[in-house]
Amino acid sequence: MLANSKEPWEGYSPQSIWRGTWAQTQAGSGPPSFTSFCFLLGMAWLHVVVRGHPSSCLFTCISGNSGGKRKPPHLLLSILSPFREMLLKPHSRVQVFEGAEDNLPDRDALRAALAIRQLAEGLTADDLLLVLISGGGSALLPAPIPPVTLEEKQKLTKLLAARGANIQELNTIRKALSQLKGGGLAQAAYPAQVVSLILSDVVGDPVEVIASGPTVASVHSVQDCLHILNRYGLRAALPRSVKTVLARADSDPHGPHACGHVLNVIIGSNALALAEAQKQAEALGYKAVVLSTAIQGDVKNVAQFYGLLARVAGACLTMPAAGTSVEEDKQLYELAAQLQLPDLQLKEALEAVVGAQGPVCLLAGGEPTVQLQGSGKGGRNQELALRVGVELGQWPLEPIDVLFLSGGTDGQDGPTEAAGAWVRPELARQAVAEGLDVAAFLAHNDSYTFFCRFQGGAHLLHTGLTGTNVMDTHLLFLRPR
Repeated sequence: MLANSKEPWEGYSPQSIWRGTWAQTQAGSGPPSFTSFCFLLGMAWLHVVVRGHPSSCLFTCISGNSGGKRKPPHLLLSILSPFREMLLKPHSRVQVFEGAEDNLPDRDALRAALAIRQLAEGLTADDLLLVLISGGGSALLPAPIPPVTLEEKQKLTKLLAARGANIQELNTIRKALSQLKGGGLAQAAYPAQVVSLILSDVVGDPVEVIASGPTVASVHSVQDCLHILNRYGLRAALPRSVKTVLARADSDPHGPHACGHVLNVIIGSNALALAEAQKQAEALGYKAVVLSTAIQGDVKNVAQFYGLLARVAGACLTMPAAGTSVEEDKQLYELAAQLQLPDLQLKEALEAVVGAQGPVCLLAGGEPTVQLQGSGKGGRNQELALRVGVELGQWPLEPIDVLFLSGGTDGQDGPTEAAGAWVRPELARQAVAEGLDVAAFLAHNDSYTFFCRFQGGAHLLHTGLTGTNVMDTHLLFLRPR
């Protein structure tokens, strides 16, 4: 629960609105009958081979072995514990592979990837391969092209992420070095028919980028990879094995003809999540407007945008006749232009705020990036919230109450136990009173530690793993006093 939530947010629960963003995209009914299929759920690859009619336990889908007894793996257990009917039944045909702890490829994920490849390569024209893809798919399918090793690929991915590479850039490199990404899984399954049902965790929902496109032919060339490596100053430091693979790769190594037997369908996205949150907000009495589903860029710039947006929107809400400062309006649109948000509905949102007769909720989603400078513990949602809290405290926002919330729909923000955090303009002042140096925590990318200490952790969002991922959601609440 939000601390001190009775005033001014009584009856207008921000967390209940945010929870709607991931509840909308959780699994629903079971599948129809298929001969063979393979799918991805949350942080675990699962595969099933079924002959004849599938049993009712087809999606009771976690299993494991410990001392001869079947035991659910810890990652999936944390997801499914509220839904005991989804736990594995005796003699289930479902096999589970865990891996990619902290969303990084590891030996367990490699073992899973090789098992997936073996399954796919054994299919025939009489089979259908069903692939369910959600967040974490890139890390869960690490089958490097020899002579590249898993450790070399891991190191390169970490270096790119630490220098600010976005998910599209990371996945371009991953595909170039992978046997199964960039359409490789679909090619391995040929001549079987392939259907991919996809939860998008990428801005714009490009199917070739989501989970590095295991069932979509790559459209990127070696030159695209080299351009990315040059941008982040890593080309000269590439291991010999990576240079070897890039040197012999075609611009489209799998060939467009290899994916003619594939149907890719987006069944969940950030846009759907925000639409559900918008409904939740409206039901609670908010005037709710979706700003964008494509928030990207450095988290510092995104925080500045939200801080200024709160001030401008607040003026529209409380003083519609007077209007806002021309200079502030100009700064806000300049910040928006820097972020390059193709679907931004800023003008429409501000016009809606002017006509509002009560509290307002501005919604957005996407995936900002964090430049790692320290060795602290945190995630992009908690760092964004902390930075927005600082921004909100720099300007007088009377006579409105403001609350900003940022959360990851997968329920885990970075390598932490929180999904994100929420802040108000009083954050900086209250932190000083508690002896917490906000600037120092930000300098070390230590937002999780800050929020754990700040007001006893009351500002952290805790959901547990949700079993889905459609990127992050940002909610800005404005309420006249």
